[in-house]
Formats: sequence, C-alpha cells, structure tokens
Amino acid sequence: MKTCSNAVEVDNLTVNYDKTSVLWDLTFSIPPGVLCGIAGPNGAGKSTFLKAAMGVVPALSGNVLFFGAPLSKRRRRIAYVPQRESVDWDFPITAFDVVLMGRYSRFGVFGRPRSSDREAAERALELVGMQAFAKRQISQLSGGQQQRLFLARALVQDPDILLLDEPFAGIDLATERAIYDLLRGLRDQGKTVLIVFHDLENAERYFDWLVLLNRRLIACGPVSEIYTREHLARAFGKTQPLFEEATALSAKTLAGLE
Repeated sequence: MKTCSNAVEVDNLTVNYDKTSVLWDLTFSIPPGVLCGIAGPNGAGKSTFLKAAMGVVPALSGNVLFFGAPLSKRRRRIAYVPQRESVDWDFPITAFDVVLMGRYSRFGVFGRPRSSDREAAERALELVGMQAFAKRQISQLSGGQQQRLFLARALVQDPDILLLDEPFAGIDLATERAIYDLLRGLRDQGKTVLIVFHDLENAERYFDWLVLLNRRLIACGPVSEIYTREHLARAFGKTQPLFEEATALSAKTLAGLE
C-alpha cells in the first residue's frame, strides 16, 4: 500500500469571495510532525486557507489533501480551532459540554456519550489546565480560558493534524507559553500542527516550518530558510511596519548566534 510522505498537500488552490480573489493558485506541502506557522499581512488569506482546507468556504479550483486523501476520508484525523471571535460565547453551555462535543463523530446524532468519551473530555480539560472550570458557562470564561477550552475540544478528538486559527490572539504571555508547550509536546508525538499567527517576533522560536502568504504563496519550508529579509519583504512589503519589525528581530537573532 502506497503511503503519502506529506501531512498536507495543497494543489492549485484558488478561493474567491464573490468575484474577489482571496487566494490564488496555492501549491505547497507540509511534512508530518512539524509545528507550522502561517503568516502574512492582514487580508493575505491565512484564515481563508484554513477554512477552505476544512470545507467551511468553497474553493473555486484546486484541492487540499491530508495524508494523500481528501478531507472526507480524513476528517476524523483532523481538528480545527477557529478564531475565538467566530464563536457565540453567549450560548448556554458548560465548558465540559463544549469539549465533549469534540467526540460527536464517535457517538453520532442519536447516540449518547459513553463513559470513555466523558473520561477523554476530562483528560483534555486537565491537559489545558481547565478542569476546575468544567461546570462553568462558557460566557463566564476569560479570553485565555476560552482559547484553552477550544484547544481541549480539539485534543479530545485525538487528531493527527490540528489547524489553529490565531490561538495566541488576545491572551496573556503565560497562557501563550502554556499553549505552545502543549503544542510542542503534540509535535514531539508526531502530530502536525498548523497555526495562523501574527507575532513575528516568535516565529523562529515557536515553529519548525513556515508558510508565508499574501493571497499567493510567497514561500514555504523550514523556518531557518524562509524567515529571511527577502521573503518577508515579498510577503509584507518593504514599507510595512511588520516587515521592519520582523527583519530587525531576525537580525538580532542572527547576531546572537554569532
């Protein structure tokens, strides 16, 4: 039986909103077992890429394969965490029930969660440090707690690939580092993690692999090869403040290694 050497393969992916091109002809691949950052300026199509990969928005052309197969054949091996702002946090449901929903595909529409499902939800809450908030209504959670909660919902699925849309947005540094340490542990177990992010300062520290987008693919590869002044200039433009910040930080990092 032939096996695929890549966790994610993107082939000529184009996505339009109405008649406006958001992503154009993306082709790249991501190997298994890496922490992959997806970066680019605002409006570059980073979140749209994750949504297209998960079938949330339709692709005009092209496709995304997971371990060599379409989403329909790999869905149970993939977990997706959207941006926190896209969730109705006023919905009357407890933190535990949100995490338990991650096991939905295992017990179906009319099935009932088993003791093993509940135990898995409890373990996931413990992993993200949220077990004390299991009975709390989600509207009563802080931003960082909400982020941890949805990460727990993804973890309870025991996925091989995680797609996370800005998991570090609006959280404190301690929570960011705790989430990163957890994701690094998953990477060390062979999981593949794709993260949309904005904090270029931590790109070299947090990620093994980097995808730079600006509607088109700018660069994709090991972070040591992609996090360069040339690639950042193409992604952000030389007049963009983020470009100047990123290249200054990169220069400091390189100086520290000499």
